[in-house]
Amino acid sequence: MTETVSDEPAEEAVAVTIKCLVWDLDDTLWQGTLLEDGEVQLPDEIRKVVIELDSRGILQSVSSRNDHEHAWARLEALGVAEYFVLPEIGWGAKSDAVRRIADRLGFALTTIAFIDDRPAERAEVAFHLPDVRCYPAEQALALPELSEFTPATSTVDSRRRRQMYQAGFLREAERAAAPGPDEEFLRSLDLRMRIGRATGEELSRVEELTLRTSQMNATGVHYPDEVLRGLIADPGHEVLVVTLADRFGPHGAVGVLLLERHPALWHLKLLATSCRVVAYGAGATLLNWLADAAARAGVHLAADFRATERNRIMEIAYRFSGFDEEPCPCAEGLESAAAHPGLQRLHLAPQPREVSTTMSLDAPDLATPERGEGEPVHL
Repeated sequence: MTETVSDEPAEEAVAVTIKCLVWDLDDTLWQGTLLEDGEVQLPDEIRKVVIELDSRGILQSVSSRNDHEHAWARLEALGVAEYFVLPEIGWGAKSDAVRRIADRLGFALTTIAFIDDRPAERAEVAFHLPDVRCYPAEQALALPELSEFTPATSTVDSRRRRQMYQAGFLREAERAAAPGPDEEFLRSLDLRMRIGRATGEELSRVEELTLRTSQMNATGVHYPDEVLRGLIADPGHEVLVVTLADRFGPHGAVGVLLLERHPALWHLKLLATSCRVVAYGAGATLLNWLADAAARAGVHLAADFRATERNRIMEIAYRFSGFDEEPCPCAEGLESAAAHPGLQRLHLAPQPREVSTTMSLDAPDLATPERGEGEPVHL
C-alpha cells in the first residue's frame, strides 16, 4: 500500500511543544514574597493552570530563590507540591537550576519553558540558555491557550506522565543504592514487557511516540494517524505497541514497531523506544525478540535507519544486535533506500536467540498474522 509519511525528523516536529514548565514562586506561582509575607496565597486561577498543564502531560518544576524547606512546606500546605518534579529552590543562578532540571529529565532545552515575574531573572536565563522560552508572570493564566502548551495528542500515558516520571526517580534512587550488578538489580524490578498489535484506540500513543522520541527513533520519521490506521488494516503490515511495567508501576507505552511482511523478509520500517527505558534494556529486548521470531519463521530482517543529530544510540543498538549493511538478495523486492535521502538499509540473517534475562515478555506470534493478541513468550 502507498504510505504518506513525513521525512522531517521527529525531533524537529516536536521542537515547538513544551515538555516542562519551570515556575518561579514569589509573585509568580503564588501572591507575595514568602520570606517577607509568610502566608503567601495561591490564586485559584493559577491552581487551575497547574492542574490543566499536568493533565496534558506537561511536567512542571520550580526554580526559586528561597529556603528550600520553608518553600516546599508552603507548596505542600497549598496542596500543589505533588505537581512539581525536581524542584530547584535555593540561592544560585536560575539558569543553572533550569539546566539541571532539563539534564535530569533528559529534555532538550528547546522543550523547556521558564516563567518569572522579574525581567532580570528572565534575561539571565535567556542569556545563558537561549533555547529556553521565557514568559512574564502576568502571562501565566494565558499559557494553556498557547499552541506550545497544547500537545498534538492526549493519551492515557500523557495524562499520567508526571506520576511515571516520579516513579522513575524512585527507581533511580533504588538503583543507586543497590550493591549488586546492574543485571541483578534489573531482575529485582520484576520488569514485564508486553508487545501487542495496535488497535484504533492505541494509535494516539503510537503517533505520540513517533513525535516525541528522537534519541531512540531509528529513522526520525513521523507516521500520522491516518497512515497508521491504514497500516493496521493492511494484513501485510504489523503495527506493534510496546508497554513496560515493574513493581513501582507502569512505564506506559515505551515503544513502537512498524513491520512489513514479505515472503522471505520482514522489513522493519520503524523502531522507536522511549529514552526513559534505555537503561532497562528495552531496545535490546525488542530487537532480540524480533530476531528470534524471524529466525523461527525462517525469514531475514531488513531495518531502515537514518542518522539524525540525536539517534546515534539507536544505530549502536542495531549494530550490537547483529545488523550490518551487507547486501542480500532477500531485499531485492523492497523500494530502494536511495530513494530516501540519508536512509540506510541494514540486514540480519537471524538465528534463534535468548530474548532477555532480566524481564518477562508477553508478545504475539508473528508467524500467524491473523491471530489476535497472541500468546505469552516464556523466557
